[in-house]
Amino acid sequence: MTQDGTPIPAATTPWRPTRTVAVILAGGTGTRLGLGIPKQLLKVAGKPIIEHTLAVFEAAPEIDEIVVMMAAGHVPDAERIVQRAGFRKVTTIVEGGDTRNATTRLALDVIGPDDCNILFHDAVRPLVSGRIIRECVNALWTYSAVDVAIPSADTIIQVDDDECITDIPVRSRLRRGQTPQAFRSGTIREAYRRAEGDPDFAATDDCGVVLRYLPGTPIKVIDGTDENIKVTHPVDVHLADKLFQLAAAKAHRLADHRGYTEELTGRTIVVFGGSYGIGQELTDLARRFGARVFPFSRSATGTHVERAEDVEAALKTAFDATGRIDHVVVTAGLLEKGALAEMDAATMDRLLQVNFVGPVTVARAALPYLRQTRGQLLLYTSSSYTRGRARYALYSATKAALVNLTQALADEWAEDGVRVNCVNPERTATPMRTRAFGAEPAHTLLSAEAVARASLDVLLSGLTGQVIDVRRSGDEAAAEPAAAVVPAQAGPERDERPADQVGAGRNAW
Repeated sequence: MTQDGTPIPAATTPWRPTRTVAVILAGGTGTRLGLGIPKQLLKVAGKPIIEHTLAVFEAAPEIDEIVVMMAAGHVPDAERIVQRAGFRKVTTIVEGGDTRNATTRLALDVIGPDDCNILFHDAVRPLVSGRIIRECVNALWTYSAVDVAIPSADTIIQVDDDECITDIPVRSRLRRGQTPQAFRSGTIREAYRRAEGDPDFAATDDCGVVLRYLPGTPIKVIDGTDENIKVTHPVDVHLADKLFQLAAAKAHRLADHRGYTEELTGRTIVVFGGSYGIGQELTDLARRFGARVFPFSRSATGTHVERAEDVEAALKTAFDATGRIDHVVVTAGLLEKGALAEMDAATMDRLLQVNFVGPVTVARAALPYLRQTRGQLLLYTSSSYTRGRARYALYSATKAALVNLTQALADEWAEDGVRVNCVNPERTATPMRTRAFGAEPAHTLLSAEAVARASLDVLLSGLTGQVIDVRRSGDEAAAEPAAAVVPAQAGPERDERPADQVGAGRNAW
């Protein structure tokens, strides 16, 4: 019984929901981010934040239907995202209310009176996991309200109006709330019905409404994750981008050779910089799995990536032979060491032409072919993209430019279904590197084959706009790469030589 003597929805009553509905709360305006658009439309890792969020619920087998409560004036934006992504579970997109509670009420009206499971989730929590969704839905068989939370790593203090501490709660019993919050429909409807009669009603979340107006109702807490952050402040955008980078590093690892053969047979791959190093390993590996691969390079075919006529001729050769181009890969690169002030104009021009103008030239020429197959352009950067390196100034700058180019083109080409990604390998054992730097301990280097296999995983994934780090796993220097984000921080204790297939010579491809 509740405090007013009326019965609460019984958790022991057999629950037979007609369906499970996810309500994506996308009414934020982005004020705290200083944006001119709602924060859920901000692009992270190549896609609007809300698209990432919707994709998780679309893929969750526990979810039957998705309702989007969108910020006022931006329903058409959400409709375009849903249509482009092909989300089939999204049945309704409507404007939300002025407050979180008003939006919940509107969502309940949209869903209707049927007995169903309802999950409310912040659109700007794009890194929610399928595990969390599954556990929330499963918990509703036993409980009528479910929250998601994580332990607090910080000590929480309570203060008075003078900002003086009045209490320090025991941290072990504190949790930081996240979403989704899940309910049996009758429970959340009844809680809001009772709240309507309270002139002092105010709540920041839906579990708070149940806690206040149905106080006898147990609210089960499911373990959330540190990654399930809410993008609210400017720093959150950078954190989310890095978290997506970490997730991307684990993308699409096929279990065996048969899987790669099934995926690659019949595909056409063009590799610029395919004469040796990572480019050659990628060429050989993809061919073994059934792909038709066309490698081009300055040394082997006389192809200069910075020359539009060379690039166009190379692409035409591959297309004429197979009738399609599914992937275009640019491993070509050039490194010349030295202080910027001491470099001559010809050296600087070579660096800029090969490392930046080349990929731009390839991208422009490749788009018409990739548009036909909804294919992918794959570029390569190095750890130097995060922070410029002394005596590698132009090299570092061009590698940073390729990351920016990746993200921009992923955005520009999304409407065409063309994906663009960038691989960031750790220092890699290639003949070019050996000639440039001499013998190095094998356990400190990735093998070119390991980077090539990671590159294939990216090509076969659905990723776009991502920077995928490839890192060694422990002492397994030349084995399969273990992908993880390792922030590239410059320091005197580190060897800051470039991480990919380039070396000290003029032709690194």
